[in-house]
Amino acid sequence: MLNEKYIKVLYIDLDTEKVRIERRHDLVSYLGGVGIASKLLLENLRPELEPSAPEQPIVFAIGSGAYIFPVLSKTVAMFVSPLTGELGESYAGGRLAMSMLMAGYDALVITGKSKRHSYLTVSSENVNIRDARAMWGLPLTESVRNIRDREHSDGRSAGKRSILCIGPGGENCVDYACVAVDVYRHFGRMGLGACMGGKNLKAIMVYGNRSIPILDQKAYFKAYQNIYKKCTTSGLMAKYHDLGTPVNILPLNKSGGLPTLNLQSGTFEHADAVSGEAFAQKNLVRKLSCSGCPVGCIHIGMYRREFDKGHEYEAISVAYDYELIFALGSFLGVKETDEILAIIEEVEEYGLDAMSVGVCLGWATEALERGLVTIDDTLTDLKFGNAEGYIQAIRYISKRKNEFYHALGKGCRYASGKYGGEDFAMQFAGNEMPGYHTGYGSVVGPAVGARHSHLCNGGYSLDQSMKEFDEDVMVEKLFLEECERCMTNSLVMCLFARKIYDRETILEALRSIGWSITDEDLTEIGKRIYQTKLQIKEALGFKQTEVKLPKRFFETPSMNGVLDEETAYRMIRKYVEKTDALMQESYD
Repeated sequence: MLNEKYIKVLYIDLDTEKVRIERRHDLVSYLGGVGIASKLLLENLRPELEPSAPEQPIVFAIGSGAYIFPVLSKTVAMFVSPLTGELGESYAGGRLAMSMLMAGYDALVITGKSKRHSYLTVSSENVNIRDARAMWGLPLTESVRNIRDREHSDGRSAGKRSILCIGPGGENCVDYACVAVDVYRHFGRMGLGACMGGKNLKAIMVYGNRSIPILDQKAYFKAYQNIYKKCTTSGLMAKYHDLGTPVNILPLNKSGGLPTLNLQSGTFEHADAVSGEAFAQKNLVRKLSCSGCPVGCIHIGMYRREFDKGHEYEAISVAYDYELIFALGSFLGVKETDEILAIIEEVEEYGLDAMSVGVCLGWATEALERGLVTIDDTLTDLKFGNAEGYIQAIRYISKRKNEFYHALGKGCRYASGKYGGEDFAMQFAGNEMPGYHTGYGSVVGPAVGARHSHLCNGGYSLDQSMKEFDEDVMVEKLFLEECERCMTNSLVMCLFARKIYDRETILEALRSIGWSITDEDLTEIGKRIYQTKLQIKEALGFKQTEVKLPKRFFETPSMNGVLDEETAYRMIRKYVEKTDALMQESYD
């Protein structure tokens, strides 16, 4: 908590409808964000129960510099992932970090199951469990609108308010259901939406109106201005404001690293038509920022949709980025920007993770082609490039329409285990692949990452920056970067700003708001947090050496050529030696 020597945690038990607040001095050494969230998850974990059990905790936490410095704009959620059965970790921007800070909480811990379909309102004065039965089953944006209208009458202004909400996919506990934050941002990966749905929790609204003094205004202003100038004038974040992450489409396609047609290829013949440049020319209408960020990286595209006969159309606005274009575009062979936006809109309204949906549908399309499943299973003709078929399938997934879609809603690892095709079900330990087939870093990195994400250690980036591949150097860099990101995600920093927040900048910022901290402390904090994550994974029964990688990763050439399967598994074993050593160290 800013200006205090403790971490303020709000505990909410939906079963008993009781709340309590703890001021945790012992959590200060975890810095904030993912550090305190990991520790709180470990403390409240119920490893003997299923991941979807209502008794399992959901933890939200903000960082030690949340909102008061540029681009420290994210909130972390920690939970037991229904998708992988182990550590769940996800990040979202929007207004949530600001609202939690203004409400006076560093972390929220939610357990139990509400007696009826409900939503929470959280402020510095009250916690209320409100009736959500009238909005259960509604699309996501309509639900948010209802909550906003209902709560607005109580004087909670939009500027200090954040609304988290699930769609029908979360209500029906699809294992990769997401949680939307202020409509355009998401806790996307790993199935947080299913965790909320299992608790009968449709939404959470956080509202804060505190005034927070800065004790050393001179030091703070100097640190703030330094970071602000680096964000806005150095050019380090220019691409995120300009075309945004879709700028990656053409370079990755040219190099052979753009996953296409369920990773049957690393190039997409229609990449020019779905590039960042194409979206900007045809669809881009505005750019938004998360609270506390001067960059404006949220790109909103618009397309027209017919809603009735007689030339009746409506304009639909939807956020897009590289990962969505990959997962719902190249991976599925969809070659029109309007069609990709239409699929994104469907994913958004039903509240699903776009990457998991796209990769699962890629497997399903090929499984249908190969005769592993039939049209009686899919209920619609899934063909690469058929946007209408994919839109219908998304609805079936969210509703768990039949046995096939119930299985597909549990991820492509589960579905391929049931129907076959495991060699082309593109996932890492149950988490569907991201949009990079760049080399060993893009395969080994997510395989060993704490949450099996490309963002755990940036292996895909190492593939693109290493001039000459050396497996030992790669393993060392993956491990060190994982530790480093554990530390930076305790700020919680948007990873787009990782070049802005070097160690010197982090130390200057933290010291300006009262932290007495050294460079060595930052290194120790990163290792302490990573060790805590490994303890969670161990408690949940995860064994790194049992992870099996789909054969296609080693059949389709990557940006760095065809990968050798034995080399990848050898790198994983070398990485395990490092995590085993870390688990023997003491950071109490």
